[in-house]
Amino acid sequence: MALRLPMRLVLQGVRSAATRVGNGYRAVTYAPQGAGREFSSATVGGRRSDSLAVHRDTPTNNPSIPFKFTPQNEKLITAILSRYPPQYKKAAVMPILDLGQRQHGFCSISVMNEVARILEMPPMRVYEVATFYTMYNRSPVGKFHVQVCTTSPCLLCGSDAVMKAVTETTGLKPGESDQEGIFTVSEVECLGACVNGPMIQINDDYYEDLNANTTKYLLEALRQAARDTSGKAEIPPPGPMSGRQSCEPAKGLTTLASPMWGPEVTRPDL
Repeated sequence: MALRLPMRLVLQGVRSAATRVGNGYRAVTYAPQGAGREFSSATVGGRRSDSLAVHRDTPTNNPSIPFKFTPQNEKLITAILSRYPPQYKKAAVMPILDLGQRQHGFCSISVMNEVARILEMPPMRVYEVATFYTMYNRSPVGKFHVQVCTTSPCLLCGSDAVMKAVTETTGLKPGESDQEGIFTVSEVECLGACVNGPMIQINDDYYEDLNANTTKYLLEALRQAARDTSGKAEIPPPGPMSGRQSCEPAKGLTTLASPMWGPEVTRPDL
C-alpha cells in the first residue's frame, strides 16, 4: 500500500512523519524532488514481513556459502535452456530455481545468486521471483514438508481435524520445523484436489481423503521412515487414504453405468 504525506506537510517541507499500521507505526521520511529518493519507510513496532520479502543472513543462509550445480543438474539446465530462445533464457528462471532448491534443500541466497549468474540476470530479478512464489522455500525445511490445505472445500470436509492431528503428532504449529529436521508444517491455500479433500501435500506428493486417524498414521509412518537406518520402513503411497482410486466416486460408479448405445456402437465403421 502506497504511503503518502498530506500535501500541507509536503508544502511545508516536513521531512518525516508517522502513520499507524496495524499494531505499530510506519515511519516515513520525505525528501524533496531532486534530492535522491522521494521517501523511504521502515516499520516501527508491529509485525514485520521479513519471512516473505526480506533476506536476513543466517549461519545456514548467507552469500558466503558456496553453491554450484552438480554435473548431472548442469546437463538438466542445458536441456531446460534449450526450450527458450537464447535472448530469452531468463525465462528459465523458475525451473532452474526449482532445480537448485531440490539440490540444496531450500532456495538459499546462494542458490538465487548462482541462478542469476547462469541466466545473466540481475540478482534482484531472481529475488523477485523467489519471494513472490510460495513454492520456493527460502529457509531450511524438514525432510518432509507437510502442507495442510485449509481452503473452503477442504475446510467443509474436515481440514480442521486434519490440522489438529498434524500439530498434535508433530508438536509443531504452521511455520515451524522440528529439531530433528524431519517435519516442517505449513498452512496453505487451495492445492487443486478439492474433490479429494481434506488433503495435504508432503513434498511432491498428495495425500487425500484424510481424517484425524489416517493423518496421524501417515505422519507416524513418515517419522519412522526418517529415523530408520535399515531402509526397510515403508512410506504409505500417495493418493486417497480412503481406499478409492484417484477421484472416482467413493460409493462406486453412479453414472455411465448402462450399456453403451448410439452410432459408435451400432456402426463400427464410424
